[in-house]
Amino acid sequence: MAFIEEYKAHIAERELLGVPALPLSAEQTAEVIELIKSNCTEELVDLITNRVSPGVDDAAYVKAAFLNDVASAKVTVSGITPAHAVKIMGMMLGGYNVKPIIDCLTSTNSEVVEAAKEALKHTLLVYDAFNDVEELHKGGNAHATEVMTSWANAEWFTSKPALAEEITVTVYKVPGETNTDDLSPASEAFTRSDIPLHANSMLVSKMEDPINTIKSLKEKGHTIAYVGDVVGTGSSRKSGVNSVQWHMGEDIPGVPNKRTGGVVLGSLIAPIFFATCEDSGALPLELDVSGMETGDVVTIYPYKGEAHKDGKCIATFKLNPNTITDEVRAGGRIPLIIGRGLTSKARGVLGLGASEVFLTAEQPADTGKGFTLAQKMVGKASGLAGVRPGMYVEPETSTVGSQDTTGPMTRDEIKELAALGFSADFVMQSFCHTAAYPKPSDVIMHHTLPDFIANRSGVALRPGDGVIHSWLNRMVLPDTVGTGADSHTRFPLGISFPGGSGIVAFAAVTGSMPLTMPESVLVRFSGEMQPGITLRDLVNAIPYQAIQEGLLTVPKAGKINIFAGRILEIEGLPDLKAEQAFELSDASAERSAAACTVLLNNEPVIEYLKSNVVLLESMIADGYEDTRTIQRRVDKMKEWLANPTLMKPDADAEYAAVINIDLNTITEPILACPNDPDNVKLLSEVAGTKIDEVFLGSCMTNIGHYRAAGEVMRGESAVAVEKFWIVPPTRMDEQQLINEGYYDVFKAIEANTEIPGCSLCMGNQASARVGCTVFSTSTRNFDNRLGKGTQVYLGSAELAAVCSKLGRIPTVEEYMDIVPAKLAGKTDDVYKYLNFNEIKDYKLEARTTAEEKYGVTIKAV
Repeated sequence: MAFIEEYKAHIAERELLGVPALPLSAEQTAEVIELIKSNCTEELVDLITNRVSPGVDDAAYVKAAFLNDVASAKVTVSGITPAHAVKIMGMMLGGYNVKPIIDCLTSTNSEVVEAAKEALKHTLLVYDAFNDVEELHKGGNAHATEVMTSWANAEWFTSKPALAEEITVTVYKVPGETNTDDLSPASEAFTRSDIPLHANSMLVSKMEDPINTIKSLKEKGHTIAYVGDVVGTGSSRKSGVNSVQWHMGEDIPGVPNKRTGGVVLGSLIAPIFFATCEDSGALPLELDVSGMETGDVVTIYPYKGEAHKDGKCIATFKLNPNTITDEVRAGGRIPLIIGRGLTSKARGVLGLGASEVFLTAEQPADTGKGFTLAQKMVGKASGLAGVRPGMYVEPETSTVGSQDTTGPMTRDEIKELAALGFSADFVMQSFCHTAAYPKPSDVIMHHTLPDFIANRSGVALRPGDGVIHSWLNRMVLPDTVGTGADSHTRFPLGISFPGGSGIVAFAAVTGSMPLTMPESVLVRFSGEMQPGITLRDLVNAIPYQAIQEGLLTVPKAGKINIFAGRILEIEGLPDLKAEQAFELSDASAERSAAACTVLLNNEPVIEYLKSNVVLLESMIADGYEDTRTIQRRVDKMKEWLANPTLMKPDADAEYAAVINIDLNTITEPILACPNDPDNVKLLSEVAGTKIDEVFLGSCMTNIGHYRAAGEVMRGESAVAVEKFWIVPPTRMDEQQLINEGYYDVFKAIEANTEIPGCSLCMGNQASARVGCTVFSTSTRNFDNRLGKGTQVYLGSAELAAVCSKLGRIPTVEEYMDIVPAKLAGKTDDVYKYLNFNEIKDYKLEARTTAEEKYGVTIKAV
């Protein structure tokens, strides 16, 4: 009974943290099974039923094998009958349990057969095992026919309760803006896959005693609704939704330490967060929440579109999308999609027409107008000429990215989807957020997650390789659709719709993703770039111009944001290099845009793909896996290069808004000011501000920025700030900068250089000094992101270098005196990008791993 004592000690240890025990490992599951065989108790049956992760988890394999032995009478235990064993298997969602349950359809034990039928009727993740049921059905097995008929009639869906006509909730309100750093702090990223433990950190830096407040509100006996003025801005974090659902949702039978359901109300809900709520079975509603305060009891009438307090209607809303009631009923948008597919397939076998059980997505009328670039790209991926705004489609997702602070969650979602392989053409996993300062759990992940990804035909980068976006962008095929579990998965070629780890897992496994096509906003540049002005200034010029036109406001109350939930389409800069184009597409995340396109000429795209072919081939030579996946992408790139054509928007395409920006009028740098990337101002408005630390890094940078900063600092002996962080985006950039002597410049000024990765940008590894003022080239500057109490300005690498040189934000005159002079006659060399095909016999050079750097010993787990 040593296991029982150890497990009770584990329970007690976790209770001190206010969370349940971890799910059983494969080894623990095997121990529980041996105890069940010798002395079956209710406690042990509960453990095997409810404390083993479902799908294709290693423990699920052990569990399914044992229960199969019991169901087939190979093993007899006192507390679990064969039929009960099948019932328990039926709670495992899919994967290792499916074949054993299908085999039970031919059992001579009638109770086992009945249990098997009931289990299969409610199992959606059957994949190729559907063919086994079809074969039995066609062979005359009446039980298989009953299962097939049940699937065809969508009993898996109709047996679930419909969304109630009225829902009474107790309000927990977070005034102002909630970003995903508030819901899922980067400093606790290493706990994200441990949903209950990570949920302890929700809102701790924003609200007073949030967890106990929520507990006390539950005493009113109603569902708790998460309410905010602006909810879910920032990164595409499923962990944020997981935390909300852990505190405000409901348990899932047979799925340990995860919950579903919950209600999220916001005057504005960030589109990625909204979609992640949909995927997870929550009910997100956009409505005026000004009349709601913490502790209020509010009744929501979903179908009427009203919210009442004290018998009075205080807000109205429209269900969006119109199918959201089906999504909630099914347990989320993802199970609804999978289930509808199963029903359709079964109806095809039985010769039945389309099901009328499900709501049909409202489709927009055809205006007869042309299509935008984004609408054409999504159309191509959906087998259509174009897709109108508001149209529901499931486009092919040919490129999928997963980063390391969400990777363990994506892994768990893949397991729950019962998937042993990927259908998406190219799936990549990075380790850019944890490489510099890995915790023990990170080091274990670095050694286990790559095999998990590669074994499913994905491609795993290595710790120290650098930022996922700087790599993944090089893997993209022109005019294709992709996604990633990081809001900055924004392709300079093609288009990406980032999402939470659940949708990323779904896209990787199925090769498609659900999408209600957003409207587009066109940003059109004209004129000529002025001296001293950089691409980063153009990034900030977009919100600056939108503010001038009344299309964007900074205050959260009554916030206006023309870009929120729409696609930002950029024209007028057709000769940008792809790396430059990514500066623009990357920053669309800060606008809360759903996606971004950049209209480029053929030449920069051809140049980029020729370089990327060599990089991919060097990855194969260096032993990156999966080799076949990498080679397939190389072949497709070469195929495109043989006939290089790019889509163009139609002249009569329609946009929600058109913003024109004249480059001739941008004559000084533009910065994002503390602590909101929308809070943009001209350099002259903030000149003289003291700067304590400077960060040059993140996915917003490329090798040209480091050369430019190096030239500005060349000849200096030290910086005038406390710390100057320098973190290249990839190890290829780092090596080239070393080869060119720029690291000698960085060493001379005593800069703090780190291995390629995200570093200070996310704030989960390093952080700036508490309360200091930072000038950064990173992506966003929310409160506490770069360090507790930091005030953060965002701008160009060139301006960052000048801030380091002076210890303050310069005047326009100072900036113009320094930067153009330092770069005079050097711009062609400084802003030359890495074209691997132009480097003779190029090959990836080895880099020290985190394990080697820190002397960590990996133990088997």
